[in-house]
Amino acid sequence: MRRLWIVLAGLAAALFPARAPTPPLPPARPTRVALVAALRRRVRHVFVVYQENRSFDEYFGTFPGVDGLYTAAARAHGFRQWDPLGRQWVTPFPVLAPDTGDPGHSRPALIGKANHGRMDAFIAVEEKAHANHPAVAHDLGLLTMGYEDCRTIPYLWMYAHRFTLFDHFFQGMYGPSTPGNIDLIAAQTGETQWARQPQEAFRSANGRGEPVINDIEPAFGPYERGTPKTTQYDQTYATLMLTLLGRKAVLAKRDNQGVRQDIAALKSDNHAPVPWGWYQEGFGNGTDINAAAYVSHHNSPQYFGYIRQNAPLWSGEHDLLDFFSMLKAGTLPPRSVSIVKGGRHNPFGWKPADRSPYVQSHYLGDDDHAGYSDVQLSEALVAKVVNAVAASPYWNSSVILITWDDEGGFFDHVPPPQFEKCPDGNPCGDGPRIPLLLISPYARSGGVAHAQTDHASFAKFVDVLFQLPPLASLPDEKPWLPRGPHDLNPAIGDLVTGFSAARLEGRAAPLAAASAEIPAADVGTFPPPLSCSDIGVQPVPLPGAAAHPPAGFNPLPGH
Repeated sequence: MRRLWIVLAGLAAALFPARAPTPPLPPARPTRVALVAALRRRVRHVFVVYQENRSFDEYFGTFPGVDGLYTAAARAHGFRQWDPLGRQWVTPFPVLAPDTGDPGHSRPALIGKANHGRMDAFIAVEEKAHANHPAVAHDLGLLTMGYEDCRTIPYLWMYAHRFTLFDHFFQGMYGPSTPGNIDLIAAQTGETQWARQPQEAFRSANGRGEPVINDIEPAFGPYERGTPKTTQYDQTYATLMLTLLGRKAVLAKRDNQGVRQDIAALKSDNHAPVPWGWYQEGFGNGTDINAAAYVSHHNSPQYFGYIRQNAPLWSGEHDLLDFFSMLKAGTLPPRSVSIVKGGRHNPFGWKPADRSPYVQSHYLGDDDHAGYSDVQLSEALVAKVVNAVAASPYWNSSVILITWDDEGGFFDHVPPPQFEKCPDGNPCGDGPRIPLLLISPYARSGGVAHAQTDHASFAKFVDVLFQLPPLASLPDEKPWLPRGPHDLNPAIGDLVTGFSAARLEGRAAPLAAASAEIPAADVGTFPPPLSCSDIGVQPVPLPGAAAHPPAGFNPLPGH
């Protein structure tokens, strides 16, 4: 009988072989709800370093893995451009000089250079703008096609290599610095005001009006060069400075005619305040500014009367140096938003590597604005901020965003998304592509985020993180949509894709503070003692492109 059972068992095994063990299922991808919940548990402090005037291709066009200068898309959009003055074809070339001239980046200049999405008129438009000075015009035209890499800006490339780089982040409005600075905090530059007060629509590229498209000074001081003859209209629409106040928005008692219903809605929501700070170089105490350093048209809260005219809101304005004192003292509240802005004359005693008298006296800025800021002093300011956060108690609950207000007139090959029409008949947005770096213990290390994003993405991110009502949902703005805030536009991302779900959910270790730190002695050394090999990344070669600047090119036109 026992033999029969053995035979039957063998027969059953032959007819019905045992199945291999089922492999364990991979971890389920977290839902959006779970990811956001984890983000809110982990991140409580947002730091922004808001620099000036650099295009994505200028800084990261040869960075591995991005929609860069080495792609077929670039070859189809302006990779090879005609130089009318030099009567030659020009391709992108490396600029290893950290001090350069300042290409045109007005609204008409940026629209002209983009040439209806062809992205092929950067040299021609720049040279035409300076036709009365042919030598200067030629050098500035060529400069628009120059790019930097890890040989010149190694700290920024190190952050991109170790954390997350967004390669489809755009300025929200075709225009220079001021619109970008306003867009960061309002997700618009005055489309709401234009809709409800059409008589304030801008009439020219150089005049005041709504939406804001140029660098006319704010309606309120302080100013670095005395009170200007012409100032911008008082901006009267909602900003993050208002929604972050939550139920304390009622403190905006003066000059609040454009946001009264918003204030009532925020009071009704009863949301706890999230303190904010704007830290700007040269601001001093607000009355004793450093005129050599301060740039009033970069201080976007200064454009809003309900911020400037109400002490509880204006108290969020600080000098750049206060940022480092505050971090060192560890006095941040449990949740906060801090925006850091450099200026024309750094307060750290830094001097450019180029010892020429002209550069030593004219390139002491650290906000990255070509024409007065040295790019290495500027990335040193970024490094100083990142180091301060990394060394503070806030690193484990932080995200640092590094971005720029506009592309500065430099070449970028990606045609911007277009929406709405401004009073001049041209698109209001998006403007050209600019870089954005996301540094956090919970970032995607070595990740490139391809999501379509723009300046309004910052408001969307803050809305999500702190559960704020979107600016576009507020009662004084909502009736005028689509003119108005863009933080409910589904085509614009909210930066959440820059984070690692595994790190947020505890399935992977957070990135250590040391991965973001640069030795303090190196930060004050120019040129920086860090190479491409040191940071473990090399620029992608550009087949068919120039390996050197064109013959006779001068990065400092006229000097």
